[in-house]
Amino acid sequence: MNAADTKAQLVDLQQRLDGLTSAIRGVIVGQEEIIRSVLICLLAGGHGLLEGVPGLGKTLLIRTLAGALDLSFARVQFTPDLMPADILGTSVLVDAPGGARQLQYQQGPIFSHIVLADEINRATPKTQSALLEAMAEGQVTAAGHTRPLPSPFLVLATQNPLEMEGTYPLPEAQLDRFLFKIHVPFPDEDELVQILDRTTGSAESAVRPVLDGPRLLQMKALVRALPVAPTLTRYVARLLRATHPTDPHAPELVRRYVRFGASPRGAQAMLLAARVLSVLQGRLAPSAGDVRAVLLPALRHRVLLNFEGEAEGIRVDTVLDQVLAAIPQG
Repeated sequence: MNAADTKAQLVDLQQRLDGLTSAIRGVIVGQEEIIRSVLICLLAGGHGLLEGVPGLGKTLLIRTLAGALDLSFARVQFTPDLMPADILGTSVLVDAPGGARQLQYQQGPIFSHIVLADEINRATPKTQSALLEAMAEGQVTAAGHTRPLPSPFLVLATQNPLEMEGTYPLPEAQLDRFLFKIHVPFPDEDELVQILDRTTGSAESAVRPVLDGPRLLQMKALVRALPVAPTLTRYVARLLRATHPTDPHAPELVRRYVRFGASPRGAQAMLLAARVLSVLQGRLAPSAGDVRAVLLPALRHRVLLNFEGEAEGIRVDTVLDQVLAAIPQG
């Protein structure tokens, strides 16, 4: 494919993304960075973890995205008594022709294109692990058989960072499966006024599908086909290594407060997300600026603080800001 064809496809992709973004903005007030981050997850083929206090519209945003896509959608409310079979499905005894009875597998909500895992940290580790194979491999093993999930497949999970009683923090292995960890901020005064106007009046906001599955798969393929300069790949590798306290280029905060740095999946997440961001901005190749713009959501859940860092209340984002300042772009 030549540059002219790629540019034409890029223009078409941008127009479709603009339509998708407009549909979401018709329901969601503000949250521009959050919308962009969720779209990056969608196009990069990675899962997203949205963290914020209740009432900030996390669930509404995901529902709105699903409504704007002509794809199947399922919501799972995670609770302490939720079982893996409630997500994956189970075999049930049904009547067969001739009067016999046989076991038939009934698919669970995981067999949807977009899955909302609401308050994921309220479920037990056993149930949380039911998502692990699905998120990593795009398939599930249940009732003795491995079954593929629909494509595209996206898990968007939410969790509340404040109310920790009765919750089960996600293990590092599962956190690492999320492309982004997205912090959802509290709205400012003007946004809060708009939210009140939209939600306490008589008008109802609705969203119609503007993008289907086959087109979305084409867009994902175009994103992965964008060229990446070798210097940019090396820059991503240096940034990732600088999150490890044993690296010679690690800044002071990393050496003092970090127990384990980000995994190689963090580098993959940065590079894929940078590709998507360049597409969103109409450019044919990602830049160092794109990498820097996506570093926080791509790495903040992959860097583990040591006891001293936890005790002193060090924020991982502060550590990563120092990594950005310490590693030159050249």
